[in-house]
Amino acid sequence: MGRPTTSTPLPRDTKVLSIGLHPSVLDYSRMPDGLDEAVLTTRIEAGNAALREAGFDTVPCLIDTSPDRAEATVREHLQEHTFGLAMIGGGVRMLPENTLLFERLVNVLSEAAPGIRLCFNTAPENTAEALGRWIQS
Repeated sequence: MGRPTTSTPLPRDTKVLSIGLHPSVLDYSRMPDGLDEAVLTTRIEAGNAALREAGFDTVPCLIDTSPDRAEATVREHLQEHTFGLAMIGGGVRMLPENTLLFERLVNVLSEAAPGIRLCFNTAPENTAEALGRWIQS
């Protein structure tokens, strides 16, 4: 079988690396009212439970905002499993101060896991939707 094209769905049992910022590293003074570490932690845990219930084989990977520490964490996960898809969360991509972090993650993933596909969510609650765009149901 040849290498799949970017439009070919991945098999249902594809292992997914779900990368997001650890709730303890965010500056909540810049976040919407009502969002704090406890609320975000609860949302992430609920999102991970929903992914498991939906049958996705996901491995959570909560990272620091330091590109060096984040890269090391992602590399550790990549050594433990073979992933077909990586989801990079909105906190990494959508905060301007994390641009270098996002670049590092994309480059680490493409270097250390050739052929891995990337998808993106905007909140823990829509991660299943993001994965569903790339994994066959």
